[in-house]
Amino acid sequence: MRARAMPATSVRNPDASTIPLVDLAIQQEAIAEEVREAWAGILARSAFVLGEEVVAFERAYARYCGVEHCIGVANGTDALELAMRAAGVGPGDEVVVPTNSFVASAAAVARTGATPVLVDIDPATYLLDVAATADRITPRTRAILAVDLYGQPAPIEELRSLMDGRGPVIADAAQSHGARRGGAVAGSIASISATSFYPGKNLGAYGDAGAVLTHEADLASRLRELRNHGGERKYDHHVVGFNSRMDTFQAAVLSAKLQRLDRWTAERRAAADRYVDRLSSASSVGLPQILPGNEHAWHLFVVRVPNRDEVLRRLNARGIGASIHYPTPIHLLDAFGHLGHREGDFPVAEAAAREILSLPIYPGITQDQQDRVIDALLSEIADG
Repeated sequence: MRARAMPATSVRNPDASTIPLVDLAIQQEAIAEEVREAWAGILARSAFVLGEEVVAFERAYARYCGVEHCIGVANGTDALELAMRAAGVGPGDEVVVPTNSFVASAAAVARTGATPVLVDIDPATYLLDVAATADRITPRTRAILAVDLYGQPAPIEELRSLMDGRGPVIADAAQSHGARRGGAVAGSIASISATSFYPGKNLGAYGDAGAVLTHEADLASRLRELRNHGGERKYDHHVVGFNSRMDTFQAAVLSAKLQRLDRWTAERRAAADRYVDRLSSASSVGLPQILPGNEHAWHLFVVRVPNRDEVLRRLNARGIGASIHYPTPIHLLDAFGHLGHREGDFPVAEAAAREILSLPIYPGITQDQQDRVIDALLSEIADG
């Protein structure tokens, strides 16, 4: 039985002995007055769905990422599905997906009627393995879903070369807000990217929200129709669409946080540097590796340790909000048992899933808090 992890996010705990995995209260304090004023305006106008704040955020985030179009939707899973549908993915198609990811990456493929084709990961970065991907491409492959895992972009350019024009590489950029690859901001590297603004993300709302980003006007037009019952104007429906529109309140929160994203990303990088500096001498701790050309945004700081489940249990007992991302690879989840995989099919991801451990990291984490996390981790590994 796997150890139970502490919740992925937490509000500020009055008990200073507890260190959460993510402390969202710090961000809330920074933007509280700005959000209060914005929400008061929304209430006065009573424009609660796709209001002017949504348009303003879409424009601002498109500028930030360096793309022409940002289309706000209800959540990150919808963003993935709508991105694939806009790109023409549907029944009979295959989409390559890394097996080390959150279930939504594969579920979004299945919701289009296509088949997720699972692939193992690179043993150093945990990103989609390019060589393994090449072996899984077939005449039915319509797209590659490249997950920007833990805060660093996938090797989009290498994956794009494998497709040879048969379809797009779609970035699952839910964990890479503020990251860069080759100087390009995550969200602009692939021809179409989908992201989530779930509260615990680097750029998070106060509830569910998501977006699709693209350079292509025709894709953007299709996406705006698909998110809004198949038409950009009321009662004018060109296709069978979805009800997946961004809430105006969430757009106001995201606009306030976007102004601070670069500073918060810098704080995450400084925290990651502190972890690396102190843990680099511990031979039993496997540290994160950054793909050349990437500037990591550190959505998660993931290490590998022996006897992980017991170490996690003991850290949680000490009030350290460590967690696991992800304890079971997608190919071993019951939801995808119909794909016919079994244990041993993707050994790199399976080995990682037994050993990976996410340590607390967030803007505002103090050096004293990190020292407590590190001291506890080293102590538990030594005792184990």
